[in-house]
Amino acid sequence: MSDETKVPQTSEDDLPEQLRIRREKRAAIISRGFDPYPVSVPRSKSLKAVRAENDGLEIDIATGKIESVTGRVIFKRDTGKLCFANLREGEGTELQAMFSLDKVGVESLERWKSEIDLGDLVSVTGEIITSKRGELSILANTWQLAAKSLRPLPVEHKPMSEETRVRARYVDLIVRPEARSMARLRPAVMRSLRDSFAARDFIEVETPMLQVMHGGATARPFITESNAYDMELFLRIAPELFLKRCVVGGIERVFEINRNFRNEGADSSHSPEFAMIESYEAYGDWNSIAALTKSLVQEAAMAVFGTHVVTHHDGRTLDLGGEWREASLYELISEGVGEEVTPQTSYEELKLHATKLGMKVDPKWITGKLAEEIFEHVTEGQLNAPIFVKGYPVDTSPLVRAHRETPGIVEKWDLYVEGFELATGYSELIDPVVQRERLVEQAQLGAKGDLEAMQIDEDFLRAMEFAMPPTGGMGMGVDRLLMALTGLGIRETILFPLVKPEE
Repeated sequence: MSDETKVPQTSEDDLPEQLRIRREKRAAIISRGFDPYPVSVPRSKSLKAVRAENDGLEIDIATGKIESVTGRVIFKRDTGKLCFANLREGEGTELQAMFSLDKVGVESLERWKSEIDLGDLVSVTGEIITSKRGELSILANTWQLAAKSLRPLPVEHKPMSEETRVRARYVDLIVRPEARSMARLRPAVMRSLRDSFAARDFIEVETPMLQVMHGGATARPFITESNAYDMELFLRIAPELFLKRCVVGGIERVFEINRNFRNEGADSSHSPEFAMIESYEAYGDWNSIAALTKSLVQEAAMAVFGTHVVTHHDGRTLDLGGEWREASLYELISEGVGEEVTPQTSYEELKLHATKLGMKVDPKWITGKLAEEIFEHVTEGQLNAPIFVKGYPVDTSPLVRAHRETPGIVEKWDLYVEGFELATGYSELIDPVVQRERLVEQAQLGAKGDLEAMQIDEDFLRAMEFAMPPTGGMGMGVDRLLMALTGLGIRETILFPLVKPEE
């Protein structure tokens, strides 16, 4: 392939010339009375269908079948009386096209040589044959330009950087099989998730992305305004409070696959815009919802790979099968610091442990937040096999039921895989009086400058006062599920992640 335009960028002297030459070819095509961007071109079959129908043909066979196919030119070799090209269609199937002087004529062959570049989309009509080397081909009778590419494709032997791939995903999809595979893997996982929920009688709903107040998670929201209502609105950080309204209303098994927006940092496992599953099961708890979550992950792995042992992009394997380990958050903290730490351990003691570990303590952290930060510090790089970390501090979990036996913690787990949090689950808090107290505490934190604190949602509290049944709830990142299945970073699992504009 030729050198690329801006993805990755070639030398400044070379780039304008490549663009200029292709624009000159476009102008020349128009001057000869042809359209470089026609409204339609002949196409009788896809390249994939042609390959499927002619699989196993012997060497040097003329089938007598005339087809019209389309594809992007990814290889081109022009000789005197016989030219060759490889065509590739969107999902990656390729087919060789052959252009001989005696079939297409002098004028058509010369136009092919002079007008067509790598990256152009073409339509070729001719007989399906196998070459003398046994390669399935189409021997052209006629051809037509379907769309002229004004920018050259990347150099085939020079891999694009991750930054380049996510900035120009359209080019990434053209040249890299892994990008096309990921684009198809995601909807396959989505189908599996929906099938798994449907098999358990869960109902899928849609809840608002624009909300009058942010809630359902502790996160900093994106803020916008409605001209029609003349009011401030928030992009959804979580659908939790609306899904719980559904449970109150009698939709006892409910889920949503939704887009969430959090105005926070971005790294290999965080994106400001991301996809998440949330589900709620009336008369369930954190144990039943953990079993559901494990089934969703295992069934997704089986649906797309045919096994619970998934192979990552770099060749590593991850076993998602069988039973998954469970461990107490405070037990893991105790192991990490070398002393017993409990939910009753004071802020001062936790701060001392953090200092010994070389951690920088944010003065805004409350006791539970400090405990969670210590946990993340001492377990970094260790939680690779699936593990449910159970029993989180009360003061960081305002929507979760207190543990039925252990004071100071709630019935909440986080599922870790490959070192990152994949999902979280709860026995939901359903007492509207306690819920109000928790949200008041959150509002007080917000008044002190905590930008992630929740607000008091009076309509949600009113809904809870109509009685919400005992419920288990779960949230799982779809992008992170794909990370667990493939070993890729979050920006590779999102087709078009948010990136800063180029300068």
